[in-house]
Amino acid sequence: MLLKGKTALVTGSTSGIGLGIALSLARQGADIVLNGFGDAEGPKAEVAALGVKVGYHGADMSQPAEIEAMMAYVEQDFGGCDILVNNAGIQHVAPVDAFPVERWDAIIAINLSSAFHTTRLALPGMKKKGWGRVLNIASVHGLVASAEKSAYVAAKHGLVGFTKTVALETATTGVTVNAICPGWVLTPLVQKQVDARAAAGGISNEEAKKQLLAEKQPSLQFTTPEQLGELSVFLCSDAASNVRGQAWALDGGWTAQ
Repeated sequence: MLLKGKTALVTGSTSGIGLGIALSLARQGADIVLNGFGDAEGPKAEVAALGVKVGYHGADMSQPAEIEAMMAYVEQDFGGCDILVNNAGIQHVAPVDAFPVERWDAIIAINLSSAFHTTRLALPGMKKKGWGRVLNIASVHGLVASAEKSAYVAAKHGLVGFTKTVALETATTGVTVNAICPGWVLTPLVQKQVDARAAAGGISNEEAKKQLLAEKQPSLQFTTPEQLGELSVFLCSDAASNVRGQAWALDGGWTAQ
């Protein structure tokens, strides 16, 4: 129980990558605060079944005031945030000259600015305790670009830069700050892209998955939420106490090309 006595806040954790990370941290004994849209009772029950305390806050991660309320809830009900996983994210695909302005603003707010707000509020408590972990779930798109994803790529590159800066600011403390950069993970977000590809090409869902992977990910395998969860556990461990400011790709060879 590597993380017994610690509290982890995972944003965007009612499904997909965020829930996978929350479950891995819970298996190591961390109490968990979930956040996200949609059904929260199912994910809460899944985490609680691992024998840890679990909470939920439905903060809209595009709204700084709601983020502040969530951080206050973590402080009041859990004694503060020891592990912060900034995972909340949305996506929109369009050429830049046809990109809806409101979608750009929403993606920057949720994928990038929210991490600034949670981090600035979590750091004082972490520094006071002399221990903390900030994990920013960026993306392979924090390292390389793809066409028609201007807002997402800009936000994720920004998140990697933010990670490096905060890591330098905390380098002599017990707080480490790192980014994880997944390639294709079969989340509900990616499944929508698979469905759209299948519909557009008149092909099966399985064939659409193969095509998607073949374009970018040499392993031809999706990264799993469980793999991302176990990497998160490692980055929270003492073995990773001098891993600082890294953007760790878990991408099946995508960025090796």
